[in-house]
Amino acid sequence: MNTGVTTKHQFAMVFDLNKCLGCQTCSIACKTQWTRGNGMDPQWWNIVNTIPGKGTPKNAFNLGGGYKDGEPVAGELPGKAEWGEAWDYEYDNVFFKSGDTNERDYLRPRVHDGKPPKWGPNWDEDMGGGEYPNSYFFYLPLVCMNCENPACLEACPRDTIYRRDEDGVILIDEERCHGYRFCAEACPYKRVYFNEQRVIAQKCISCFPRLEEGVAPACVRQCPGRVRHVGYLDDPESHISKLVKTWKVALPLRPDFEVKPRVFYVPPTMPLAFNDDDEFDESQSRFPMDEMRKLFGPDVEQALATVESERNKVAAGGQSELMDILISRNWNDMLGPYKLDPGKLVRPPRRGND
Repeated sequence: MNTGVTTKHQFAMVFDLNKCLGCQTCSIACKTQWTRGNGMDPQWWNIVNTIPGKGTPKNAFNLGGGYKDGEPVAGELPGKAEWGEAWDYEYDNVFFKSGDTNERDYLRPRVHDGKPPKWGPNWDEDMGGGEYPNSYFFYLPLVCMNCENPACLEACPRDTIYRRDEDGVILIDEERCHGYRFCAEACPYKRVYFNEQRVIAQKCISCFPRLEEGVAPACVRQCPGRVRHVGYLDDPESHISKLVKTWKVALPLRPDFEVKPRVFYVPPTMPLAFNDDDEFDESQSRFPMDEMRKLFGPDVEQALATVESERNKVAAGGQSELMDILISRNWNDMLGPYKLDPGKLVRPPRRGND
C-alpha cells in the first residue's frame, strides 16, 4: 500500500447528496471541456449515478480492486458491454427512407455491430428501490477520488500514474502509458477509462490546469444545486476540513476499499417510511440502513444524526455553523482557494494571424 506519502496540500472535495438534483450539468461541463478528443466519446470522467442502481460501468463496485486488510484485491476489467459504447442512430432510415418497412422509423440507438444497446452510462437513472409507498433513490456523483492509497498507482508497472506534490491530485502521464489497463482493474470505483484509439488509460484530472490558475473545476462551478465544496483537507478553516474533521458529516465512499479517497459525501437523509396505517414511522428510514453503512461506513448513522440535530436547531430559531456551510448562501464560499472567475483570466496577446 502507498502509505506515508505527503504533499504540500491535499486537494479534496465534498459532495452534499441532499442537494444533488441529478441534472448531469456537472457531467456535461466536464465532457465539453475534457473528453472531446479522439477515442473519448464513451468517456464520462464525471458521472452521476442513481442509487440503488448498477452504476457506470455496470456493477462497478462489485468488480474488485482496492485493498482488503492491506493486501491488493484482484479486479476485473469492465468491457464495452459494461461501460456502454457511444451510440449511433438509424439516421438513414429516418432521413432517407432506406428501410424496407412501411412502419414509421425512429432514431433508434445502435452500437458498433448494429444491434440495440443493452447498457450505457446512467442506464438505470431514476430507477428506485423499495416497494410503494416506501420507494427511494438518491443521486451519487463520481469523479476520480484522488486516493491517499491509490490502487491504480500501485498497479501500474511503468510508473505512469503519479501524485502531484503541490496538491495530491493523481494524474496519468500519457506519454509513458502503454495501455496495460492494470490501473483500471485496480481502481475499486472503476473511474479509469481506456482509449482504444490512442491505446492509453485516461481519467478525471481534477481540472488541474484550472486549479493552477485559482479556478475551481468545471463540474464545481457549473453545479446549479451548490452540491460541491472544494479546498484543502489540511486547512482547518476550509469547508472541507470542517465537514470532514470537525463536524464529521462528510464520509468516504466505500471505506472498505481501503484506498482512503479524498472525495467525501454528506449522506442523504431519506424520508421516513410509512407504516401499515399509512403514517410516518419515526423509527425507520426508507433507505435500508445496512445499505447506507455499506456505502458510507459505520459512522453514517452518527453523521445523519448530527445533520438532523443541527437542522432542528435552526428550525427552532437557533444558529448552526454546519447548516450555514451546507446551505452556502454565498456560493463563492464553497470554492475554497479557487474563487477566480475563469472569464477574468489574463490571456497573452494575440500574435500575427492568431
